[in-house]
This record gives sequence, C-alpha cells and structure tokens, in this order.
Amino acid sequence: MRRVEKDCPRSRGTAGALLLAAALACPGPAAADTLAPATLQAVRALARDAAAALAPAGLRVEVVPGRLDPRLRLAPCNRVEPYLPTGVRPWGRARVGLRCRDGAVPWNVFLPITVEVWGPGVVAVTALAPGTVLAPGQLALGEVDWAAAATPPLASVQALEGRTLARPLAPGQALRLDALKPREWFAAGEVVSVVARGDGYAVSTRGEALMRGVEGRLVRVRTEAGRIVTGWPTAEGRVDVAR
Repeated sequence: MRRVEKDCPRSRGTAGALLLAAALACPGPAAADTLAPATLQAVRALARDAAAALAPAGLRVEVVPGRLDPRLRLAPCNRVEPYLPTGVRPWGRARVGLRCRDGAVPWNVFLPITVEVWGPGVVAVTALAPGTVLAPGQLALGEVDWAAAATPPLASVQALEGRTLARPLAPGQALRLDALKPREWFAAGEVVSVVARGDGYAVSTRGEALMRGVEGRLVRVRTEAGRIVTGWPTAEGRVDVAR
C-alpha cells in the first residue's frame, strides 16, 4: 500500500516513474465533491461515530469534508475504504485516510475534514474587554461548537458571576476556561486540606501550602506527617491529589 505523491511525475524512463504516472495524471483536480457519494457518506459516518464517542451525551456532531490536494488525479478504484489514521483525534480540524482496496494501482491519500460538535455553552451577549468582571446580563446560553477550540465551553452563566476576563470576547463568542483569569485559592504558607482520591475512596489530611494555589496549576504541600505531595487546587483551602 503506497501513498500517492502530490507532485507531478517527470518522465525519467524508470519503472518507478512509469508506475507513478499510471497512478497520477497531471495536472488534474480531485476535490471531495468528485468522490463517490457512498465514499463521502462513509467518511462522515466514520468521523461522526468517532467524535460522538468523545463528546458528552446529547451533543450534535456534524462532519464537513474538505478537498483533496488539487494536484492529484487518482487511478480508478472500485472500492475506497476510509479509515482514521493513528493518532488523529476526530475533533475540529482533522483528516480521514482513503485507500484503494480494489483497483489496478493501489493508492492512499488523506482527506481533510472539519468535525463540529454542537451543544449548549455560555456566549458573550456584547463585546467584552479584558479585565471585565462578569455579570449575568453580559452572558447567555447558546449553541456553540465544542470542537472549535481545545478546551470545552463553559455551561453555567451563574457560576461565572464575578469572574474576570483574561482576553476579549466578541458578541456570540463562546466563553471557555482559558478566557478567564485563574483564581487564587490560597497563598503560600496557608494551612490547606489535602484530599487524596482513589478507586472508591477518599482520605483527607491537613498540610502547609509551599506555593500559591492558583487554579489550573499544580501545587506542592507539606502534610502534617512531613511528606511533600503534589496536587491541584480545586477550591478555597483545598488541594486534590490523585492516587
């Protein structure tokens, strides 16, 4: 199984060049809309099912196929098989592999796709500047694309009251955690509760924070027993440690 090269072959008189010339004809466009409808349907179904497995229940997944490299014209194929390449996450901009399973010349190419995952999320009602202290009237629930960014959109307007924006938001733009200034739950030197969680259990002890407890940043704590543990600040005076 070979991937078809994207550049136009030059006639060099070699067996490899002749084989490549049989697979490609340059110049010649090959766009997604020239693929068989059944192939596009299979691409959408493959990506949609894979994305739905990553998304919370109830979200709507849409798959928009892109275009193949316009320099390619693929050799005729009776059966094209779509597949997800290793390591590709079907979320946002991604790609699906297409390989010829029944043709005179085997080929393998990649079709770009956009995976949209639509569901509820908090959006800005008006343009908001960095440093804005959020109030309920500035925000509303809307339908947003969860896959448009690496972090999911926030889902509760009430929970955001009093939080401070770290970057600007345009009207209708989804509010995500990275748009907020992180909260500082405690200062270095304060006594905190250390909660260790495992499979079906949770134990708690007290300790001294060795650094500021900033939301989203790991912090070190010296427990009453003298051990140094690392965990995540999750609330005022609290550190969660996974076991």
